[in-house]
Amino acid sequence: MKPGVNKIVIAGGGTAGWMSAALLSKAFAATKEIVLVESDAIPTVGVGEATVPPLQLFHEFLDVNEREFMRATDATFKLGIEFENWREPGHKYMHAFGHFGKDSWHCRFFNYWLAAARDKGSADFENYCLELTAARQNKFTIMANRQVQYAYHLDAGKYAQCLRTFSETLGVKRMAGNIGEVKLNPDSGHIEALQLESGEVVEGDFFIDCTGARALLIEGALHTGFEDWSHWLPSDSAYAVQTERSGEIPPYTRSIANHSGWQWRIPLQSRRGNGHVFCSAFTSDQAALDLMIDSLDAKPINEPRLIRFKTGARRKQWHKNCVALGLSSGFLEPLESTSIHLIQRNLMRLIQWFPSDQINPAEVDEFNRQAREDTEAIRDFIIMHYKVHNRRDSDFWRHCSGMDVPDDLSHRIELFKSSAKVFKRSYELFGEESWIQVLWGQGLMPEHHHPFVDTISEQELYQTLDELRSTIRRQVSDMPSHGDFVGRYCNANLSNH
Repeated sequence: MKPGVNKIVIAGGGTAGWMSAALLSKAFAATKEIVLVESDAIPTVGVGEATVPPLQLFHEFLDVNEREFMRATDATFKLGIEFENWREPGHKYMHAFGHFGKDSWHCRFFNYWLAAARDKGSADFENYCLELTAARQNKFTIMANRQVQYAYHLDAGKYAQCLRTFSETLGVKRMAGNIGEVKLNPDSGHIEALQLESGEVVEGDFFIDCTGARALLIEGALHTGFEDWSHWLPSDSAYAVQTERSGEIPPYTRSIANHSGWQWRIPLQSRRGNGHVFCSAFTSDQAALDLMIDSLDAKPINEPRLIRFKTGARRKQWHKNCVALGLSSGFLEPLESTSIHLIQRNLMRLIQWFPSDQINPAEVDEFNRQAREDTEAIRDFIIMHYKVHNRRDSDFWRHCSGMDVPDDLSHRIELFKSSAKVFKRSYELFGEESWIQVLWGQGLMPEHHHPFVDTISEQELYQTLDELRSTIRRQVSDMPSHGDFVGRYCNANLSNH
């Protein structure tokens, strides 16, 4: 075997481990040996059950059949996230994946709506997005003549199992066992092998750390360092529980704010995922658990699990001959369903920057720079939900509204507040319409709209708005219910419980 990076060892399974195995085996199975080591005794966190649209690109690369994937993972479609009580108690808005209205080259459609809303009032901004309108009516379809933007709700455990089957078919070797020691080269400091508690030694040239928050390789062995972001994102705990499915299956995630955090509800074909993210400095574990249990609208099917976490990121996600993915690389709370996306994003980046022979420090530096940009951009988008709102009804929300935020986020907020302007850098997951939806949804109304809108007559403006709303209403009226569509698409019995 020629010198270089020939054997890849993945430490840990779960979603991160088996996504890594699947993509790396698809890319390199013909030229590299890939081994995944996981313990049958260590449970995965398993709350990453909501996704964002780029997961479709991951599946396209793997050549995954969507119907088969959805049947195997109990999946439903997702058009966005509904935020309840975030702006203030009793208010709700949706962050949808779709496009709003019709932009001009001068400015975004939001400026046209804003001018009409200030003039004589107009229909709600949400009525100008097909995906959002469909979500509100619990409808869904895949349209031949229009690309509907969607993601998935899925069973993370079943998803990992699907990817395991895929990976093993391509030659990935799975080894069961607990990692007892990470062996380093005394000269280079690179990882040479994993020694299992059984005594077995797994040697490798390149290592992927998917050991979860323990980060046995990237931190335990390589001492890479961790940057704490809890001063911006103070929530540090979550309860998770599954319940039976009841009623309709909405094509969106629900995020319901409360006095010290927020709760999620994720609809799958056969059950619902529920959880409560909270800050232990503002409520007790028991009070948080009681709040979640009292709010359930269906029977629990497992015992609630308490998960502790600290928001932040490794100072380097690639260090020496190790790349950390998933919880090993850091943690951002699942408010915008980005955990699986960050795994995917860094996996795709790793393949693009994979060393051809020996590890090149310049390539490592560029990988880490890009990975940090991605993570910080998502971090700021999540912080924005806590900073911008009208809630002053609890110590938690008063603390969040008064906290300092990163300079770039502060700039974005002020820019939108003063002139309704937003922007997207090329590497960012969340685009301009996402920023508009959430900033406006959280209660920030711009002081001015773009001056070009004032060159358009009132008649033309209102006629255009009416036509856009009418077109979307017609399209949505022809859609089946989300439950009916998923039932036919996946050949599943989804009659209401």
